Amino acid sequence: MAPGNTNSPSSDSGRGSGTSSAVHTGRAAGDQQTRSARLAVTAFPVLVVLGGLLGVAASDTLVAMSPAIPWALGVVMFLMGLTLTMPDFARIAKRPWAVLIGVALQFTIMPLAGLAIVRLLGLEPMLAVGVILVGCAPGGTASNVVTYLSRGDVALSVTVTTVSTLLAPLLTPILTLWLAGSYLEVSAGAMMLSIVKTVFVPVVLGVIVRLFAARAVEAVAPALPWLSTITITLIVAVVVAGSKSSLASAGLIVLLAVILHNAVGLALGYGAARLTGLSPAQRRALSIEVGMQNSGLAASLAAAYFSPLAALPAAVFSVWHNVSGAIIAALFARAKAD
Repeated sequence: MAPGNTNSPSSDSGRGSGTSSAVHTGRAAGDQQTRSARLAVTAFPVLVVLGGLLGVAASDTLVAMSPAIPWALGVVMFLMGLTLTMPDFARIAKRPWAVLIGVALQFTIMPLAGLAIVRLLGLEPMLAVGVILVGCAPGGTASNVVTYLSRGDVALSVTVTTVSTLLAPLLTPILTLWLAGSYLEVSAGAMMLSIVKTVFVPVVLGVIVRLFAARAVEAVAPALPWLSTITITLIVAVVVAGSKSSLASAGLIVLLAVILHNAVGLALGYGAARLTGLSPAQRRALSIEVGMQNSGLAASLAAAYFSPLAALPAAVFSVWHNVSGAIIAALFARAKAD
């Protein structure tokens, strides 16, 4: 999840009341949730950097926590599920063309860009697989808040994130096997099962809890982005701890690969959306959606199926895509409709 979406909660919390006070309360809760998510996105890069430093400083302790990474990711995805509502799924039927374009761009641009960058930079196999795995991951939900700050189509962003996440158990292992199989052996079947357990099931459980306990979820909604942010920070700390010995030699080349990967996703996502005739707000949403990845999932899979070194690109991506997201949001918010 890492800072969750900006859905207004009024549709869930205002049932059975048509009074203006209930509407006002719902809107106030929605505003509070949005402010919390915006602040979490702003603080996220700083917290993740601190997590990385913690990983270096306390590597011996944190390495022992590596088996907990999938569980931590499951918590993040459960929190994402708590932010989703039935209207999020209904939008798929209402705007299938834009959603289809977004999902197609997500699972073509970033995987192929990852492969191209790996070959361009001549990365060693473990790092190559890590970069490609980041590209094959679904969109990160921090993109929803960045889209909001960019004056983009938030509804489209939320919907594409949701659909790409639900498709990840199938598409992420297949794409990873296809693009990274020449570097290292990829256990696509086992990876698929892992994504079902750590992504699909927690998201569905979160949606169910939201459906049957909407008021309780709304009461804690402002805290959800922070819980997600802290959990991902801990994942990054554990990943960095495991790859501490390689940081000095691989850190700069990984940073370069991540910056290039993210920039290509943002640029081609926008350009492709423009070529398909989508509106400026939709272009902004898909640019951000394509450029920002679920790096927590990539880190978890890399650590589980390859090595801590393979998870390093995902850890760096966790920091950088939020930094670039803040920059692109400021640029988009100030730009005239194009």
